[in-house]
Amino acid sequence: MTADRRERSLIAALFVSGFATFSQLFDAQAILPSLARDLEISSAAAALAVSGTTTGIAVSVLAWAWLSDRIGRTAVMRISLVATTVCALAAPLAPTLEVLVAMRCLTGVALGGIQAVAMALLVEVLPRHRVPPAAAVYITGNTIGGVTGRLIAGPVSELLHWRIGLLVVAALGVVACVLFFVMLPRGLEERGARPSTTGRASMREALGHVGHHLGRWPTASIYVQGFLVMGAFTAVYNYLGFHLIGEPFGIPAELASLFFLVYFVGTASARVAGQLAARVPPWFVVMWGGVLVALAALPMLAVSIWALLAGITLLTVGTFMAHPMSSTLSGLEADRGRSQSTALYQLSWLTGAATWGWFGGVLYDRVGWDGVVGMSAALALTAGGIAASRAWATRMGLSEEGSTA
Repeated sequence: MTADRRERSLIAALFVSGFATFSQLFDAQAILPSLARDLEISSAAAALAVSGTTTGIAVSVLAWAWLSDRIGRTAVMRISLVATTVCALAAPLAPTLEVLVAMRCLTGVALGGIQAVAMALLVEVLPRHRVPPAAAVYITGNTIGGVTGRLIAGPVSELLHWRIGLLVVAALGVVACVLFFVMLPRGLEERGARPSTTGRASMREALGHVGHHLGRWPTASIYVQGFLVMGAFTAVYNYLGFHLIGEPFGIPAELASLFFLVYFVGTASARVAGQLAARVPPWFVVMWGGVLVALAALPMLAVSIWALLAGITLLTVGTFMAHPMSSTLSGLEADRGRSQSTALYQLSWLTGAATWGWFGGVLYDRVGWDGVVGMSAALALTAGGIAASRAWATRMGLSEEGSTA
């Protein structure tokens, strides 16, 4: 296989892995109204089905990153997808909310292997200038997977049952798992994705890398971006369905799921962001992404379905400008322990999604939609301010340790 074919095959395999991850990560967002009705629980309690999965990924990514240093990136990704398939097929059989959340958490733990090492794999085996466009394709797989999971699970949950909705998406995950195994090129370890040292020394080394990255502002600021921006994004999408079926819109739940088609806009914005990063420093792309997420609050507060659509579109565009670039930077800015840095970014954005996604439900139950949107805007403004400071430092040549953000 030629080098170009190997690269295309790798990117295609990572696209499929991103599809599998996000379809099974966020499919629960579309079933939340159905789940809340069926189990007679609050919107915040129902949202635990989403937060459980993101929490599972968050608590596992560092362990997966350490394991990938021992057995290799591709081995970890294969194990991760197989485990995900098993857990996702079992989750819809859960008899209670508590068991469902536990099973979703286990699904998240399994998914953590993909999230922990995919970006590190790209950075290690591709030339530096090819990483942002390839990362954009991987994020595109995330985007398409996310919208597919939502669009299938939502209507199926209303027409049949939320369990059937989750089961159908899990079946798609099985197909994605098979395709990944077929597409992933062999011998990638020979190009940089090889295992490192093993044993206790490797664990101490990994923990040392974690402390190092958290203590450096060039990398720590990237993790803060994920925590804030993806928290703002997830909170809005978690409660969008509740907002659409309630007053003043009163849209049927099965039709409300069509709003998730806006997620496809993220596909285009992620690719544009990847191309833009080849012309301007990535931190400028991250900064403007945060600004757009904050500006999205204005139309989302309007009592108009078209204004709401415009706001959700703006939110999605901004998020998929900021998120892919932050994810890419977590690998490029790492001066050592790259897998730990990319895992820390995954940990950060997933923790943000779980935390703010749940807290948004508390605000929604007490204040309503305005509370969720206000929280989202505040998070995005904070992220935008931090990104602006990093963009300025980059332009002035003030990045720490010679970092080229």
